[in-house]
Amino acid sequence: MKRILLVKTTSMGDVIHALPVVQDVVRHVPDAHIDWVVEQSFADIPRLHPHVQQVFTVAVRRWRKHWWRCETWRAITAVRQQLAQQPYDVILDLQGLIKSAVMARWAQGPRHGYDANSIREPFASRLYDHRYAILYRQHAVLRMRQLAAQALGYTLPKGLPDYGLIQAASARTAGQPAFIALHATSRASKCWPETHWVALGQYYAAQGVAMWLPWASNDEQARAERIAAQVPQAVVLPPNNLTALAQLMPQAQFAVGVDTGLSHLAAALNLPVVALYTDTEPALTGVAPGAWAPASNLGGKGLCPSVEAVIAQIAQWSLGTHTPS
Repeated sequence: MKRILLVKTTSMGDVIHALPVVQDVVRHVPDAHIDWVVEQSFADIPRLHPHVQQVFTVAVRRWRKHWWRCETWRAITAVRQQLAQQPYDVILDLQGLIKSAVMARWAQGPRHGYDANSIREPFASRLYDHRYAILYRQHAVLRMRQLAAQALGYTLPKGLPDYGLIQAASARTAGQPAFIALHATSRASKCWPETHWVALGQYYAAQGVAMWLPWASNDEQARAERIAAQVPQAVVLPPNNLTALAQLMPQAQFAVGVDTGLSHLAAALNLPVVALYTDTEPALTGVAPGAWAPASNLGGKGLCPSVEAVIAQIAQWSLGTHTPS
């Protein structure tokens, strides 16, 4: 059995982008034992994958704020001791940052990562035993899959990535059709106008498709309630943690979401998704369609996708008939 440790700590979308690496590895090394180092707040993501054995959690964001406290150093020591308990055949830093390269050195085994010309923080490459040249100007999913393929010595599989999570089509219920509206994101400049959400919800309500609105904060709940008040049959979902939302998402017909980790999660759960970008460019880190369901990124920095463009994109898909690439 080959023991492999993946280091990919943040953020939600980036961690989701690393899931196809697990699927690639188990395809070529069926008896691989795969562990993962991840930021505590995103630990539920690798736990969703059936082939990830152990998840080691770090809390770098909290540690930075309280680096002088004894409990911070005790927590760091505890993680280092856990990682050092058993050696790995391959330690793969998918993050490519100094912080992740340092964490990779906490474990025992040969460390693999990007070379100095392939990452944002070139110094990190000095901490690896094996370095690989990976073209920087390409999507993050492909970059990580290429790195893993070179490190483990297999040919990168052709076609779209398989995230390795549940199949959405098999999880959908026989109730009223619905779509999930992922309206919340980390900053206001990445939001889609509420009037657009209302118009989209009203359009699909007329087609007999309900609108589901998740939320996680008071402001997000207030926005969801304002939208739902103007959309027939719209449902403001109860508060859900990431695992519960991952179980709920596949029951929808499709998702429409802003630049948020949940849009990436929808794609990983094999749910057709339209991702909306208004303040960032999706070329390198946008939602990546998987092998089992379509996905599309609309907009870009300084752009605001129209309601009509979203409807037109969804109309192009024959939902429920997508075949793997």
